Amino acid sequence: MRSRFAALTLGISIVAAMTGCHRRPPVAKSDPPPTATPPAIVEAPRRETPAVAPRTEPPATTPVAAAPASSKPLEDYLNQLLDAYFDYNEAELRSDAFTALNKNSETLRSLLRQSPDAKFVVAGHCDERGSAEYNLALGDRRAQAAREFLIKVGVPGDRLSSISYGKDRPVCTEHDEACWQKNRRAYLSEVR
Repeated sequence: MRSRFAALTLGISIVAAMTGCHRRPPVAKSDPPPTATPPAIVEAPRRETPAVAPRTEPPATTPVAAAPASSKPLEDYLNQLLDAYFDYNEAELRSDAFTALNKNSETLRSLLRQSPDAKFVVAGHCDERGSAEYNLALGDRRAQAAREFLIKVGVPGDRLSSISYGKDRPVCTEHDEACWQKNRRAYLSEVR
């Protein structure tokens, strides 16, 4: 788990160094806290979607019911977070993304009870096709769609921000549809 955080930190440093003054920095957004509403499970619209291979790093596990706040280390919860995948050139949540984000909302609520000061970022990603500017905008729409869904099901908006990495941080570098599908995603990580 520490290697994942070290790799994430190294990746952020490399991207920051590479983007320098040449690109417009990604915009992080956050909303004011929502009014108190009970969390709800939202049903996904019925739609056919292709099967997607799970994220390659680290393997996603099925979240379990929330345990008492002090019984689980933070890393165990973070390992349970799933990616939400998108169709080509789309920022609309698919049925498998609804399922992943519903599970993530349960995990996030448990994490936030355990770590009252923790904040999370929803990162939007794209495949390699299209311009850098277009993919930054598309990644932002994907991150916003995932963030808004999480807020709708009860995750406090003031604890979630969003960012777009466009096509700059692929998890797969092959040049085929199976690989591109893995890169069209939104995922959650803790802000450190």
